[in-house]
Amino acid sequence: MRKFNYLLLISILITTVSFAQKKTITLEEIWGGGFRTEGLDVLRSMKNGTQYTVLNFDRSSGARSIDKYDYKTQQKVSTIVSSSDEIPPFSSYEFSDDESKLILATEVEPVFRRSRLGVYYVYDIASKSLTKIAEQKIQEPELSPDGSKVAYVYDNNIYVRNLKSNSTKQVTTDGKKGSIINGVTDWVYEEEFAFVQAYEWNSNGTKIAFLRFDETNVPNFSMDVYGRDLYQIQNQFKYPKAGEDNALVGLYMYDVAKEEIAGINLGEAYYIPRIKWMNNPNHLSVQTINRHQNHLKLHQVNAKDNSVSILLEETDDAYVDIHDNLTFLADDSFIWTSEKDGYNHIYLHNEEGKLMNQITKGSWEVTNYYGYDQGEDRVYYQSVENGSINRDVYSISSSGKNKKRLTKGEGTNSAAFSADYTYFINTFSNANTPYKYSLQRASDGKELKEIKNNESLSTKLEGYEMSAKEFSTIKINGNDLNMWMIKPANFDPNKEYPLLMYQYSGPGSQSVANRWNGANDYWYQMLASEGYIIACVDGRGTGLKGRDFKKVTQLELGKFEVEDQIAAADKLSELPYIDEERTGIWGWSYGGFMSTNALLKGNNTFEMAMAVAPVTSWRFYDTIYTERYMQTPQENPSGYDDNSPFNYPELLEGDYLLVHGSGDDNVHVQNSMRMIEALIQADKDFEWSIYPDKNHGIYGGNTRNHLFKKMTKFAHEKLRDRPKKEKSGMKPEEIKG
Repeated sequence: MRKFNYLLLISILITTVSFAQKKTITLEEIWGGGFRTEGLDVLRSMKNGTQYTVLNFDRSSGARSIDKYDYKTQQKVSTIVSSSDEIPPFSSYEFSDDESKLILATEVEPVFRRSRLGVYYVYDIASKSLTKIAEQKIQEPELSPDGSKVAYVYDNNIYVRNLKSNSTKQVTTDGKKGSIINGVTDWVYEEEFAFVQAYEWNSNGTKIAFLRFDETNVPNFSMDVYGRDLYQIQNQFKYPKAGEDNALVGLYMYDVAKEEIAGINLGEAYYIPRIKWMNNPNHLSVQTINRHQNHLKLHQVNAKDNSVSILLEETDDAYVDIHDNLTFLADDSFIWTSEKDGYNHIYLHNEEGKLMNQITKGSWEVTNYYGYDQGEDRVYYQSVENGSINRDVYSISSSGKNKKRLTKGEGTNSAAFSADYTYFINTFSNANTPYKYSLQRASDGKELKEIKNNESLSTKLEGYEMSAKEFSTIKINGNDLNMWMIKPANFDPNKEYPLLMYQYSGPGSQSVANRWNGANDYWYQMLASEGYIIACVDGRGTGLKGRDFKKVTQLELGKFEVEDQIAAADKLSELPYIDEERTGIWGWSYGGFMSTNALLKGNNTFEMAMAVAPVTSWRFYDTIYTERYMQTPQENPSGYDDNSPFNYPELLEGDYLLVHGSGDDNVHVQNSMRMIEALIQADKDFEWSIYPDKNHGIYGGNTRNHLFKKMTKFAHEKLRDRPKKEKSGMKPEEIKG
């Protein structure tokens, strides 16, 4: 007789009890901030290279302060300014170029995604005096290089305040809502070219270059804001949809001493996505690009006579990306990034624009350019050389030699360098490690000091039922696609589980990355603990795998990306532990467009889809984003319509949940209304929900919690608890002896 192993029994019991004590993550914890990571406040390196400043907030008193720290010791050196009875609480700050003054932002309110209105002050560090810039709420104040003046925008006009004479000059007078904008961008530039301030001081403060937008002929978009009053109000703004008129944009030069404005002739400049002064105060760089966004020109403007020359041109069969990597060296030679060799890399040009050297090379992408230390001849950058789901920080000489990897942890590394490139603060995370911050030496990457980690969060999560995010690749349509998968903690390979796929798939995006959890990841952990397998696949059109992989979707958004999601779901369903009759997909924005199309075109594959704030026709989306990938609807009607899901609602076979915010200024609720009407007329059953006055993010108060409860319930009912179909074939009672 075999002896009974009591020690083994005790071990099993302890393990079982321990496992039973682990908690399941709840939606209330996710959206209540129960799993927040501790981060570093945005720091600004001082020009001395040895110190930096941070905006700190005292939760007990509500006071805010700008504190100065030493890089080497990480100790606080001094407080530059703190809020008090005389200085109102400020939410952000900016230094003048000479670091003698600060602009403090108070009473800030959002306009659109990036634009803000606020009451701003100038704080003189030496005299400790405070000056309100204007009585009204203004936009984008910026100090002149010597701190003697401050420019800003109010009601679409540019003003300059002289801080010495305490006088204000109105520079432009034609600004008017709905027609002329000076010094800040219109809605579509802000959203798609990612900037708001459309003016810049030159290096000696004698000139201001600015953009002027004439949006008179841009069609109005309006949406009702329901609020709490008896009558709703209508919010109107200019929104150019694909194929419609854009604002006419022009470049102007203001001479501060002469108080004169001159227009600059840039030729056929349809868009002006960037302006940037060179080190020479008389030389301005200007980027222009055509409507198709496949021909970019980098101009040089001589501010003495406003003459224009071309420094560089780039063309592409698809489109040329706009970036902020242009860096002028002391002699105005410059560093530039481009994917003209098939991958995004760093290039060095002389002051006349002639190519001197391609600094980085290889079948991998540069993902961030940090800067150039001219004294040491070192270029600092981030790339995916260590696998497209990982990111590391590197340095290299301008000749392309002596490359050094400065970070060691496998996952996602990013850097914030000191002004003299002696140090950098590294932010590191991976799928198993919350964010860690460390001080590292820029010359060799040596870690000098750990600044902050999130071990307390790691310890907290040990009490929850968590599963590893497993990274792999999957062979689909001839490509090895990056994928992650989350399985239940008590995964049994002999069981069958429902599969819920998530994707975004927008051009150049990346959803499969080795980094710490976002809020949605905790939801996936909750779903896994409730019996799901969650997976995400980055298909064709996504980024960081080269130009051709990214741009294959040109002129046909939603075709190849959807084919890849359907094929991936079919292949995953071949796994013995995935139930092929319970396959779902969900996404937000572009992902909502994708999940809707996947359910319709893949109606033999997907049983369920959830779409949040989806585009349902690219005809409804803005010019800059849409035409970059699709050209205009007039030129490419089939590209727009063949993958627009409300054109084939009859294909709906599975269960569909459609969600939108009525106050979405980005992807208008019009998209969902047209989808709803098409499904109604096709006599299709589905579920939908509109969140009143909520924008593209659909948040505020209990909104996110409510939304994810709705999606969880829908997933349970339509996927996890979906009755299994009766398998075809002979039944036992049909067998005859």
